[in-house]
Amino acid sequence: MSQSTSHITVPPPLRDFLAGTMGGFAGKLLDYPLDTVKVLLQTQHATHGGTSSAHVAGGNKPPVIYRGAWHCLRHTVETKGVSGLYKGLSSPLLGSMAENAVLFWMYSHCKRWVAFASGGTDPIIAAHTADQRDEENMTLLQLSLAGAGAGFGAAFVLTPVELVKCRLQVQNSMTSGFRVYSGPIDVIVQTIKTEGITRGLYRGHMSTLLREIPGNFVWYGTYEGVCKLMIPPGGTKSDLGPGAHLLGGALAGVGYWTAFYPADTIKSLIQVHPDHSGRGFFEIFKTVLQEEGVRGLYRGWGVTAARAAPAHAAIFTIYEQSLRWMS
Repeated sequence: MSQSTSHITVPPPLRDFLAGTMGGFAGKLLDYPLDTVKVLLQTQHATHGGTSSAHVAGGNKPPVIYRGAWHCLRHTVETKGVSGLYKGLSSPLLGSMAENAVLFWMYSHCKRWVAFASGGTDPIIAAHTADQRDEENMTLLQLSLAGAGAGFGAAFVLTPVELVKCRLQVQNSMTSGFRVYSGPIDVIVQTIKTEGITRGLYRGHMSTLLREIPGNFVWYGTYEGVCKLMIPPGGTKSDLGPGAHLLGGALAGVGYWTAFYPADTIKSLIQVHPDHSGRGFFEIFKTVLQEEGVRGLYRGWGVTAARAAPAHAAIFTIYEQSLRWMS
């Protein structure tokens, strides 16, 4: 009797792309409800009339509605139901799949180019033969630099996706004026029509770059560092089991969001509030710092780190297992 196999053969250049897609799908399903809480906490001052210099001049701080992550979560469920936590999921779900597909695909290619710059195999040949010998000898710094390069590329996918996500999430808050969108497509159409592509869909792109480049330097560096520490003597990364991937992914997720969290706060403000149109990243950064202090820049970090651990553990574990399944 023939025995079936659970593996399929996929061309090497496509493996990272498809495995990243699967990881992004799993991670976003775990991640999204607390991501909604994070965005509501970050933007609650803006949705009360905006974070502007007028507040500083008048000596008044913007009113605070949510007392913390738990209050925000409970209020959203009580007033909007559990579905309120998943409002706008379709766009970020597809976006997460696309982002992680591009991110892991670019990371794979960046690793080969970094290795090539250090005297390794031609990256084009390595990509088509799935030769990983150079990658296994890369230092942690080289792997982290490859991650930063991947983050730069992924930012071009992330910015419009997160703009749609944030606007749909914020219009559900009790104070927001963004109550005009019927869904992700409507956000895209209205944004392009009224704001254009560069100043509309790519609004907040600089903030995304400032988050993604250092964030992915830390993300991949932490994950690869944990993997290197857990490789058995005389073994390779392929000898690691799901436990190592789960631990590495969880720590990497917390590290990613800790690297430069204020950039994400500023990005959310830029993308959801019309008063910030035309204002630069550092101008808004300074305003938030003056009005709310460092705490304002890190609002929502706790819930973000809490959601990042399981979500990113899932991303890396599904990614690694998918790679093995396709090899």
